[in-house]
This record gives sequence, C-alpha cells and structure tokens, in this order.
Amino acid sequence: MPELPEVETVTRGLIPVMEGHVVDHVVQRRPNLRFPFPENFVDRMAGRKIDQLTRRAKYILGYLDDGQVLLIHLGMSGRMTIHDDRTIDVPAPQKHDHVDFVMQGGALVRFTDPRRFGVITLIGADEVATHKMLAGIGPEPLGNAFNAAVLAAGIVKRASPIKTVLLDQKLVAGLGNIYVCEALFRSGIAPDRLAKDLKPDEIDRLYREIRLVLEDAILAGGSSLKDHRQANGELGYFQHNFRVYGREGDVCNAPECGSTVQRIVQAGRSTFFCPTCQR
Repeated sequence: MPELPEVETVTRGLIPVMEGHVVDHVVQRRPNLRFPFPENFVDRMAGRKIDQLTRRAKYILGYLDDGQVLLIHLGMSGRMTIHDDRTIDVPAPQKHDHVDFVMQGGALVRFTDPRRFGVITLIGADEVATHKMLAGIGPEPLGNAFNAAVLAAGIVKRASPIKTVLLDQKLVAGLGNIYVCEALFRSGIAPDRLAKDLKPDEIDRLYREIRLVLEDAILAGGSSLKDHRQANGELGYFQHNFRVYGREGDVCNAPECGSTVQRIVQAGRSTFFCPTCQR
C-alpha cells in the first residue's frame, strides 16, 4: 500500500495541473471502487475549480470552489497519471483505468486501480476533521505539530512493541510498514522493544530518523515495489536505499556489522531488522 512518501510524491506531481485549474469534465467508467462513487459524481465535478490540492496522512484532498472536497485514497494499487496534452497520443483507457479528470488547463489525470481498493468521493469542507476516514488521525510527521515531546507523550504508557505502536495512525499520520522498519533501523531500536521502555535519548533519535527517512523517500519519489508510480509515470527509487526492508538474509550494510537482516511477523506484518545494530 502506498505510504506517506508515495502519496506526497503523487500530490506534488498533481499540483501543477490540478491546483488552480477547472475540471472540464470527468469520465467515470465503473460505479464503484472500494465504495460506490458519490451520487451524481460526474455532474458535481464538472466546472469546479480546485482551489487547493493537499495531502492528509495517506489521503489526497482537493478543495473545490463550491465547498466540496475531493477525497482520494490510492488503496493498495491505485495510481494517478498525468497526460499533459490531450491532443497528443493519450493512451486509450485500459481495463483498470477507472476515472479520467479532464482539466480545462489541458491535462488529463487518469486514476488506475487494478485491485479497486482505492477511494474517490466527495465530502464537505466542514467534514474534513470529522469524516470517518479522517477523524482521529494524528499529527503529520513532517509538520510542526509533531516533535519528540509529542512522540514521547504518545508512547509513554504503551506496553506494545514500538513497531506496532508507530503504525497506529492516531499516534502519527501516514507511517506505514516500510518506513517504520527503516526508521527503527536508523535509530538503532529493536522493533520488539516495548514502546513505554524507550529512553528519552532514544525517542529523540527516533523522532529525527522518522522525519529524515520520510524526507529522503520523498526526494527519491517514493518506493516502487509493485504498483507505485509518480504522477508523471516514472517509478520512485527509494527502494534502492532500503537498509533492512525486504532484505531478509542479506548482510547488514552498516559499517563493520556483518550480521544478517532478519524478519519477524508483528501484528500480521513483516518486520525487517538487524539483531546487532538494533537493541
């Protein structure tokens, strides 16, 4: 599933062709994705200007000029691809190309989702903080509302492994399996340590590494494992920088370590770590 860096990369790619532009029309090729499309979706989008395009956790939010908000979640396999000039070789829609946003500015933005776990819907601007998909989500890890003190307060009483605690979207928004594994490795913290047992210096280090690994991944265009592509169609390449994720059985690449990366299962998710570097 795309995590924060992938969704942020897609959002940034869409901004030049969608933010500040008017939707000429929408082509909807099926009645539903994970959920049915909103009633009269095509008509409600036609002629609407997207005043602002932003990201919240793993959701893309497009604030429309009539008080609606276009809410998009990429699900497990969704992607959005830009075709800048509709007059030149726009590919014919394929089986999994479910929605086209045709912009008056000259771009066609196509939503493709083979598994159909994605979401495209409309909500009111006054619902953003309370909507069932967005309510209770924690602070953005790259925003000013998240810092070491906030992280410490959120884990001080948590008698669960730090790996599973960090996946709780109520603690911090948008973190997923890949980047939690990578941040814990960079922090030197074992994934099975109880969250409440982390020392202040470890929490400070973990906070810094969470931000750094997300920033590094965004600069790399996210991680392309199966389905993720940037909005321009290019693959992300942060997967080439993974230090532990997906590297079970490989030699740890930390200098002078020599241990082998291991994998365990926590809360139904694979956790990759180095037993020597992470304590």
